[in-house]
Amino acid sequence: MANVPWAEVCEKFQAALTLSRVELQKNPEKEPYKSKYSARALLEEVKALLGPAPEDEDERPEAEDGPGAGDHALGLPAEVVEPEGPVAQRAVRLAVIEFHLGVNHIDTEELSAGEEHLVKCLRLLRRYRLSHDCISLYIQAQNNLGILWSEREEIETAQAYLESSEALYTQYMKEVGCPPLDPTERFLPEEEKLTEQERSKRFEKVYTHNLYYLAQVYQHLEMFEKAAHYCHSTLKRQLEHNAYHPIEWAINAATLSQFYINKLCFMEARHCLSAANVIFGQTGKISATEDTPEAEGEVPELYHQRKGEIARCWIKYCLTLMQNAQLSMQDNIGELDLDKQSELRALRKKELDEEESIRKKAVQFGTGELCDAISAVEEKVSYLRPLDFEEARELFLLGQHYVFEAKEFFQIDGYVTDHIEVVQDHSALFKVLAFFETDMERRCKMHKRRIAMLEPLTVDLNPQYYLLVNRQIQFEIAHAYYDMMDLKVAIADRLRDPDSHIVKKINNLNKSALKYYQLFLDSLRDPNKVFPEHIGEDVLRPAMLAKFRVARLYGKIITADPKKELENLATSLEHYKFIVDYCEKHPEAAQEIEVELELSKEMVSLLPTKMERFRTKMALT
Repeated sequence: MANVPWAEVCEKFQAALTLSRVELQKNPEKEPYKSKYSARALLEEVKALLGPAPEDEDERPEAEDGPGAGDHALGLPAEVVEPEGPVAQRAVRLAVIEFHLGVNHIDTEELSAGEEHLVKCLRLLRRYRLSHDCISLYIQAQNNLGILWSEREEIETAQAYLESSEALYTQYMKEVGCPPLDPTERFLPEEEKLTEQERSKRFEKVYTHNLYYLAQVYQHLEMFEKAAHYCHSTLKRQLEHNAYHPIEWAINAATLSQFYINKLCFMEARHCLSAANVIFGQTGKISATEDTPEAEGEVPELYHQRKGEIARCWIKYCLTLMQNAQLSMQDNIGELDLDKQSELRALRKKELDEEESIRKKAVQFGTGELCDAISAVEEKVSYLRPLDFEEARELFLLGQHYVFEAKEFFQIDGYVTDHIEVVQDHSALFKVLAFFETDMERRCKMHKRRIAMLEPLTVDLNPQYYLLVNRQIQFEIAHAYYDMMDLKVAIADRLRDPDSHIVKKINNLNKSALKYYQLFLDSLRDPNKVFPEHIGEDVLRPAMLAKFRVARLYGKIITADPKKELENLATSLEHYKFIVDYCEKHPEAAQEIEVELELSKEMVSLLPTKMERFRTKMALT
């Protein structure tokens, strides 16, 4: 290196960095990695100019560098050792080159070579890894190894590297604290060195990336609580340091809301979704940075897709909150229990007093104007379980607004499965709203709306390719007709003398429910049209429910023809017997339908007597 000016070495390094940042699509189509290979050649030149690695570092056995070793790369250093003297300084510069060569090889899908360079980087820095000069580079190398092992699906190894990075950051901030040197500064003249503020920004970004990768690793390991915690910390830090891409940030926050929804933590879920809306609204309005490389106007399809996905997260929020309220207030036949409703009203004030201040502080995103903007969205949406129709209707209307928004992108042409799921959610919103409605005629109209949106799907779908989806829709339509029939029967029972129009309506609803339950049950038959002797676990409960409801529907058909009525009772008995016999042969099935099984046993006992009396009456007339 003595014959080459240091400025020229630095120039080569900066040129390599510039080439590394060239986007793949800007390279020739047949040479997508052309700029990466050019950058690699320059980095190899710089490495050669720096000279060989110091012997005491380079000759250490490689076995010590892997996870699980004693005082290895993943252990915490006992003290801070600064890289002083020309040998140590050369080792650190070589480590910078090894790091960039490692990233370069990973970018070109040469993972083994990439790993080798990154491990060399760690080995060169081991003694100095807690120093002001080396901590950032060391953590970056470990982060990249964590990603590499994660891509190989060696999640525990990835976890070890990433947790080591987190521990090193914590120890450095506690024992040293000042913003460390950025690795690129090793090849910058003194006058171009970064400010303390810029160093801090870059180091905090490295740590934010570390938390982001840890969140993904914990998700893979099914440590969902921990994954959610790290995801939340990442999102919060990205806002604090203004280092985020609005669309990416918003979709991550909306996705996090689903974790909170599943945990029934609706305040936290609402906060995540409100923040997602506000940040998504910044798309195209903030200046491009390294973290926001392109304006969203350039990717309209991605923009509309992410908007639709966030809308779907809002739908789940409204639907789950309403369903949770229903579960809390329904009696053993699924109707509103007024005593439970009163108890929940009494608890409402206590919930507000205890939870608002404590929980809201724990999940807050942003400060100042951003915090105010998020709060403004939150205040329009309740996080409390609705206790009456008016409160449920507010959530329903919000959910329906997002249904229409989601359907703008997820149309049936091109997004069949997504479109159907959105329609099913829309149907479910009507279904749960009907629970809160006390007027039976209006409840009927809600179920009618469900049928109107679901029936066209059965026409559009190819049953061969969409068998499972078809089954779901058939079962749901059947249930909607079933509920409507029950409501019409209840309305008729209030009348002294129901007219023929009402009787006809009840029978038509009965016939439609039977049709769709039968379609569902027929879909379970084999190619020879034989019903299975053993029903799969995934469809066992719906199949048994369908059989039970078919039995009940045949018993509810209104007819003046005694012979027809006897036939209907016989068919009803046949289906009740199927349930009882199946559960005797397959005891595990009994756990799935305990209530229906008891009723079926009762009907198997009672119906033969009723039918015999009917036959006797027919013989006498």
